[in-house]
Amino acid sequence: MSQDEQGLLRSSFGAAAVEYAAHRPDYAEAAVRWALDPAPGPRVLDLGAGTGKLTGVLAASGVEVVAVEPDPAMLAELRRTLPAVRALPGSAEGIPLPDGTVDAVLSGNAMHWFDMAVAGPEIARVLAPGGVLAGLWNVLDDRVDWVAGLAEVSGSEAIGPRDTPAGWRAQTADLLDPGLPFGMPRRAEFPHGQRRTAKSLVATLATKAGMLVLPERERDAALDRSRAYLAGRAETAVGEFVLPMRTCVLRTVRR
Repeated sequence: MSQDEQGLLRSSFGAAAVEYAAHRPDYAEAAVRWALDPAPGPRVLDLGAGTGKLTGVLAASGVEVVAVEPDPAMLAELRRTLPAVRALPGSAEGIPLPDGTVDAVLSGNAMHWFDMAVAGPEIARVLAPGGVLAGLWNVLDDRVDWVAGLAEVSGSEAIGPRDTPAGWRAQTADLLDPGLPFGMPRRAEFPHGQRRTAKSLVATLATKAGMLVLPERERDAALDRSRAYLAGRAETAVGEFVLPMRTCVLRTVRR
């Protein structure tokens, strides 16, 4: 993927900030606890915080959380839904915090957008000695038959290579360069789920970056395929169901 394509995808979310806040899932509490386990203290930065899906879980856990988000529309939604949380404009490549002021930097479904050559040293700068860097991703559990079928029908713009456990492992294998000031990364996966209806699941797929940048006709066609598939499956045709997911975590410690 070119830098221009990456930039287009990364900047696509603001136009759907309200829908993102309404439909994207939070993160498994066990995954957040594991991510924070080695942290030397309670000060946590949610970097690339979006509308606050991870921020809310962190705040509820009792840590001292500050959120940083570059997109004004996403930041506005975060501030609206979590008014008690300190939320600042900024990016992974330019974090508006002093040196050594947080014990952990977590990122929910955002670290793959970072320019780690710049963001890695910047993250290390704001971390206290022994501080934790962890990325968390919610992915679909395609070991479940109907979920695998949905991924096939919907297309890669809706359910991309990073949106299943095996794809996540492959896509994040080289995310943390050995030259960065962090130790050997560890990985873990935790069961998760989100209550959805067919309508709300299609609305969730519509907030994916690949869908947001598609021409309208192609986006509508992809969503129609997903809608028809869900209507034809006994598991999803009527009423609410739990969308099987996993929260996957990549964690490392500042040297």
